[in-house]
Amino acid sequence: MHIVLLSGGSGKRLWPLSNEIRSKQFIKFFKQEDGTYESMLQRVHRQIRAVDPNATITIATSSTQVSAIHNQLGKDVGISVEPCRRDTFPAIALAASYVHDIQGVGEEEAVVVCPVDPFVDDDYFSMLEQLGLQAQQGSANLVLLGITPTYASEKYGYILPSDTQQVSKVSTFKEKPDSSTAQTYIDKGAVWNAGVFAFKLGYLLKKAHQLIDFTDYHDLYAKYETLSKISFDYAVVEHEKAIEVMRYSGQWKDLGTWNTLTEAMSEPIIGEGRMDEGCRQVHIINELDVPVLAMGLSDVIICASAQGILVSDRTKSSFIKPFVDAMEQRIMFAEKSWGDFKIFDVGAESLTIKLTIKAGSRMSYHSHQRRSEVWTIIEGTGQVVLDGQTLEVHAGSVVTLSVGCRHTIIALTELTLMEIQIGKDIKTEDKQVFQLD
Repeated sequence: MHIVLLSGGSGKRLWPLSNEIRSKQFIKFFKQEDGTYESMLQRVHRQIRAVDPNATITIATSSTQVSAIHNQLGKDVGISVEPCRRDTFPAIALAASYVHDIQGVGEEEAVVVCPVDPFVDDDYFSMLEQLGLQAQQGSANLVLLGITPTYASEKYGYILPSDTQQVSKVSTFKEKPDSSTAQTYIDKGAVWNAGVFAFKLGYLLKKAHQLIDFTDYHDLYAKYETLSKISFDYAVVEHEKAIEVMRYSGQWKDLGTWNTLTEAMSEPIIGEGRMDEGCRQVHIINELDVPVLAMGLSDVIICASAQGILVSDRTKSSFIKPFVDAMEQRIMFAEKSWGDFKIFDVGAESLTIKLTIKAGSRMSYHSHQRRSEVWTIIEGTGQVVLDGQTLEVHAGSVVTLSVGCRHTIIALTELTLMEIQIGKDIKTEDKQVFQLD
């Protein structure tokens, strides 16, 4: 199976756990048998591997998410990086070119495209295999996956099949309707359009070349910023006549809001939290190192993280986005390919950050022109490279980094340190990266 996972979004509806870098698919909500937690991304990747250990997996994403993907899945996963946001058709065209030119998948092979964050059982991915086989062996140029509706939703578009067979020709598409209109579609046999589809790779590449002037993956990547923003539905689906839909009636949830996400949680409390016997339908998600106590509450979501604190009625939590849009916030937590960081204090001319670096990993070798730094090692052992000189460090070591010096840190074991940045103009853009010999 060749599968492209679309990973995007800012996840603002799941503030304060999400931010511009940490979208909802990277948040670890789902408890495993060993007591650890996994994210939507890790869950979906694991489920694909369970169905097809040899599947070719490519994640189409923005450059801001690459470090988090490497952090959670390792360095071996295929990533098609969008230089900037250009909607789903350019993203899928770029991913298709990556799959063909970089991964070497042939034009007669079927590719399945789906979002990275559905909450599903393993049989969903068995259905994706069938979707790919239908695209490979059938006469349709596009095969869509239609989700059997469980209620008259206003959040999804609808697909009207021409008959009641498991695989049907598509009669027409309907945009997101109001609930009463949605019910009339359902009564006519319509299914939800989940944004999941399959095609032969050559078909999509031909469509891409018809709409975009490019030669190969590298050329398309170089021209990406000049492309017009257009969705895959508008660019391809609405113009395609040879199109089929395959019905899927298994578990499928879009966990895009606090309301829907807490319904999928296996326990009411994640992190340090307590609630009294008077609480009903209360969920606490706490990433801070201080306890959260809830008493006498009903239908409430409480979430605490370095980014902020949310206390919301369950139904009202779906309307969080405009309030988050109005906030001007520094990113306070993020996962990187080497580990993660959390900002503890923001001063007028200082920034205090706690960093955890995975064993065997390191930061880039870089310098800053407008700030100095002080590193205090809390736990673990490692090596600091400072202007070409290597220093051994351990718990209690303090390293001062002056303005302009080149530096990195290599974790021999998992390494925790506090970094204090000092300067009048502290910005993430103040960074020059060098090759480490």
